Amino acid sequence: MNGDEQLLNGRVYGAEHDDPHPGPLPHRTYAALVGGPLDGLLLDITGWRPEEVDDGVALPTELSRWPGGRALYEPHPGEPCTSGPGVMCRLYYSGDTP
Repeated sequence: MNGDEQLLNGRVYGAEHDDPHPGPLPHRTYAALVGGPLDGLLLDITGWRPEEVDDGVALPTELSRWPGGRALYEPHPGEPCTSGPGVMCRLYYSGDTP
């Protein structure tokens, strides 16, 4: 794991690198990002409808194959996503896009 990847582990996607509390909050809902450049980050999906999670996400990152591009994450078919606070589902890396 390189230095950039170590900084990301256990953090919420979008939290500033110098945020004193970059981790999850107990009243929020998260998807765990698995694989790819954002592996180990949590994506805050509080208030998202199930179909929004099912559609997957394209997350801007400087760590993708194309700096300034997007890393693509999507759920595995048939893997349940529950509701409520905490980590409710996983989104898996499926590639990068400019």
